[in-house]
Amino acid sequence: MKMSVSPDIAKPSDEDLMRLALDQARAAAEAGETPVGAVICDPASGHIVAVGGNRPIGAHDPTAHAEIVALRAAAAKLGNYRLTDLTLVVTLEPCAMCAGAISHARIGRVVFGAEDPKGGAVVNGPRFFDQPTCHWRPAVTGGVLAAESSEMLKGFFRARRTKG
Repeated sequence: MKMSVSPDIAKPSDEDLMRLALDQARAAAEAGETPVGAVICDPASGHIVAVGGNRPIGAHDPTAHAEIVALRAAAAKLGNYRLTDLTLVVTLEPCAMCAGAISHARIGRVVFGAEDPKGGAVVNGPRFFDQPTCHWRPAVTGGVLAAESSEMLKGFFRARRTKG
């Protein structure tokens, strides 16, 4: 998915990065996918390493969540599946599958927008990073531009319910 702004932001804030993730979520929604977007950034340089939007329907891949799409792109770009010290910003609290992938990738920090009481696995549900079997625990910040992320999701599903 393409980015609508420069791929590098000098010392980007969490809000700057979340706005980029929201752009990815909008692009996913336009493709008929659940509007979730992700950005992976090197916080030291401000370089955007990868972006991703939900695409399990279009890719015919149940694992093609925004986080997984971005993790795969970052690993391919860097030539390493270990993404230590990078920051992953995602519009919705990661599910258990994505939390597991984040842990295996050794992401340094996760920033998310809206909480997901039903499917989330970071501050809700299994609280994946708090489990003794979790071998890598990123720093976590939640609630960044949560209202915008939540409203995008609610609007998407509201529109789908009224269509049929």
